[in-house]
Amino acid sequence: MFLIGQYDSPFVRRVAIALRLYGLAFEHRPWSTFGDADKIAPYNPLRRVPTLVLDDGEALIESTIILDYLDELVGEGKAMLPRSGAARRKHLRICALASGLGDKAVSLLYERVLRKEQLALWVERCQAQIADVLGVLEAERARVTTPYWLGDRIGHADIAVACVVRFTREAHPQLFDAARYPALSAHADRCEALPPFRVIVQPLAPPKG
Repeated sequence: MFLIGQYDSPFVRRVAIALRLYGLAFEHRPWSTFGDADKIAPYNPLRRVPTLVLDDGEALIESTIILDYLDELVGEGKAMLPRSGAARRKHLRICALASGLGDKAVSLLYERVLRKEQLALWVERCQAQIADVLGVLEAERARVTTPYWLGDRIGHADIAVACVVRFTREAHPQLFDAARYPALSAHADRCEALPPFRVIVQPLAPPKG
């Protein structure tokens, strides 16, 4: 199977890191949604990443769906998401907040690099959403006493948060102050020290307007 998308995307990166942690072999095709849209279209008409193309040709789109498939593939004992109950809901909530933060951080980046005149209302809205989500994630992570969000073993929430923190730091350094978000900073640094994070990484390369 092969994964489409560049690793400077927090969504592509979280999928690639999960694949590596699960020990699943994959080919990487670092196609850009801007420069390589025509290559992506046959697999994903939305021309979005990540897209994971399985060995039989089936194409899975959106990181949540891809990770759900990977969890099913490796089985309950190895899956990085609880199967049911309150722990699963908590984990999914953190993933949803991280994904939403990523969406807003990407939108704000595109607004800056693709528009000659930025729309102030949209910029202010994105910045407020980013700040609010970071505040919630910081408070929740500060209450966690275990190495990872739900215990001693890394999970999808940990990966999602670490990837989006790195993206936000690089894309909007003025919006992420490590002194203001010490728990998130420590969490991200712990994850980034792991071998899969060190291998699956790419400096931010935004599109040009």
